[in-house]
Amino acid sequence: MPDVIINKEVFYNPVDFVLKKLGGTWKIPVLWRLRKKTWRYTELQKDIEHISQKMLTQTLKDLEADGFVLKKVYAEVPPRTEYSLTKKGEKAVEVITYLRNYGLKLMKEEGIDYESMMKEEAKKKKK
Repeated sequence: MPDVIINKEVFYNPVDFVLKKLGGTWKIPVLWRLRKKTWRYTELQKDIEHISQKMLTQTLKDLEADGFVLKKVYAEVPPRTEYSLTKKGEKAVEVITYLRNYGLKLMKEEGIDYESMMKEEAKKKKK
């Protein structure tokens, strides 16, 4: 397969291309949260454990630059910024959903009940 070079970045095949666009620690968790509703910056920061302000800002900038996320700034005091998925982002979530379901299947084959683990985690957070 021929290498594809875009903005001085080399992509070896279409799968490599999409993984570089959606890969990393934080892009998929951000897109996953945006799948159902529009979120404010502070809501995302509170909901995604372990993400730093710097990483959330960079992740959102990258997703916006690649056309997956729409940023809307309201001229209010204090300023309000909201993030939502674009049509391209919605398509990416379809891929993420497929990968998630496949991951759940593989975990189950390994004897891991991820859904039960998530329910237990949610109970702990409510306490």
